[in-house]
Amino acid sequence: MRHVGFGSQGMVRFGASSSQDDQPLAGFEELAMPLFDSLYNFARWIAHNPHDAEDLVQETYLKALRSFASFQLGTNFRAWMFQILRNTFLGSCSTLERRMTVALDSEDTGPELAVDTETPETVLMNRSNSQLVQRAIDDLPVHYRETLLLCEVEEMSYQEIAEILSIPTGTVMSRLARARKSVRETVCRGEIFDEAAF
Repeated sequence: MRHVGFGSQGMVRFGASSSQDDQPLAGFEELAMPLFDSLYNFARWIAHNPHDAEDLVQETYLKALRSFASFQLGTNFRAWMFQILRNTFLGSCSTLERRMTVALDSEDTGPELAVDTETPETVLMNRSNSQLVQRAIDDLPVHYRETLLLCEVEEMSYQEIAEILSIPTGTVMSRLARARKSVRETVCRGEIFDEAAF
């Protein structure tokens, strides 16, 4: 049986396998290992705990390795891995946490909100106190936080995010607009509070 775990550098290590498995394993490692840092960072943001994030990434790699034979080469491997990680996270959550992760129906109704790559919110995020921004993102509901991180940190397209989250691209745009607005408002309140302290 193959073993997978974290090595000294935090990387996922695969144990020895039989020679007939070497070819698929090599193909998997070639595609999967460059994604490790991105997957781990995303896992830390959504899990809020480095130990839980490590477990989540390890479980993601195990599931992906077991399912690699069913992956269609030429399709979006990165989106496939992030989708496995997210589904693994949701599977580990309680019923209440899962309910909090999924937006209310009212969130996605109404006209789609335009999302530009450079918005007042992102300009503010780029020049603001990084601790304030991190706290503001941490305070977002998970469904907003994961959408914002996939777009701003992982620089994924709306289509990739929609594929990972299993939602329409219009919903991705709507969540991004709301997440950015919330972060901007939280950061502005924090800056006002910090200034008032002096």
